[in-house]
Amino acid sequence: MSGASDRPLWERDGADWPNRTASRFVASSGLTWHVQEMGAADAPVLLLLHGTGAATHSWAGLAPLLAARFRVVAPDLPGHGFTDPLPAARLSLPGMAAAIRELLTTLAIEPEIVVGHSAGAAILVRLCLDGMNPRLLVALNGALTPFPGLASVLFPGLARMLFLNPITPRIFAWTADRPAVERLIRGTGSRLDARSLDLYRRLFRRPGHVAGALGMMANWDLASLDRAITGLSVPTLLVVGSDDKAIAPETAFALKDRLPNARVCLLRNLGHLAHEEAPDRVAEVILNAVEDGVNRPAISG
Repeated sequence: MSGASDRPLWERDGADWPNRTASRFVASSGLTWHVQEMGAADAPVLLLLHGTGAATHSWAGLAPLLAARFRVVAPDLPGHGFTDPLPAARLSLPGMAAAIRELLTTLAIEPEIVVGHSAGAAILVRLCLDGMNPRLLVALNGALTPFPGLASVLFPGLARMLFLNPITPRIFAWTADRPAVERLIRGTGSRLDARSLDLYRRLFRRPGHVAGALGMMANWDLASLDRAITGLSVPTLLVVGSDDKAIAPETAFALKDRLPNARVCLLRNLGHLAHEEAPDRVAEVILNAVEDGVNRPAISG
């Protein structure tokens, strides 16, 4: 395990990490994971999985709101934040899901509620298709279907080419100044405060984190997930930001019609990082869904 070498990195870059007192390091699946836990130990477990390029900081505002009712568990995905990377042979979507499954076994938890943002939602769908059976799955701007048209071929291929070039992460890290990060986040349709932008800039300036994000994009096959997703029987809430520029909101409505037990909640005036822009609104949507299943109105102000 290489996690010991990351401890100085944690002491430096994680010194003021959001919700730092909730952090600990866990050995599982041949990796050392950075995991945040908060809430009562005997409360129902709610699992949070962030998206590509993010880390546990993505839940800075949302996790404490959910922890009032749940035992919230939020890991950094492999290769992201302060968690070790997976070997290249295990970077597929099923490989990533299997690593999360092993982490949950190590933690001796079985989540009742699972919430994933973007690619994190895809991991949760894969886990549910493979046998995990939570009471509710919430996908926040979930990356659950292939990119449309030619992009479904070009984008993964480009990511793979960049991932295989060992210089690429360093070049990206060298150029990740604040204006570049602001442009990147703005391109998702979200508007974040200066503190949040600085945390993303800090992550993007680390070649290892960039390599972790590229590795996920390069090795995932969303077409296979798209073919299998109609077998998803877990009650599912698809939460969509109306201003999401990374994943077209209409894809969630099309996906809903293919799932046996799903609803869509549209959040007005929020982008791809809706849970970071308005954690209170997203927490309300999740808690309402837990109380009433997914039978809530499809549009939320």
